[in-house]
Amino acid sequence: MESNSWKVFEIDALVEKQRGDASPYLEFLRVPALSCGIYCLPAGAEDLQNPHDEDEVYYVLAGRARLQVDGEDRVVDPGSLLYVGATSEHSFVEIEEDITLLVFFASGGPS
Repeated sequence: MESNSWKVFEIDALVEKQRGDASPYLEFLRVPALSCGIYCLPAGAEDLQNPHDEDEVYYVLAGRARLQVDGEDRVVDPGSLLYVGATSEHSFVEIEEDITLLVFFASGGPS
């Protein structure tokens, strides 16, 4: 049983739902202090996101790429947990394998 104070999500079902959507980002939770989504980019894609007004955390579920933040970058792959501060220039580059990310935004979501 779920209520307004808690919910349960199945990652596999969310990823499958996102794959059926035209947008690379599927938001599945929004509450006043937090929003969560699944973000998927195919190999070779260009990540077109802009800096956000909120802090965010990415958890890499699948795939391999480089995360570039404010001119620095590093390889990310399954199990990588990434924090990006609000207003930081960032994008996923050199996407070698389709990348699937679980995304958490503070303060209710991407701007």
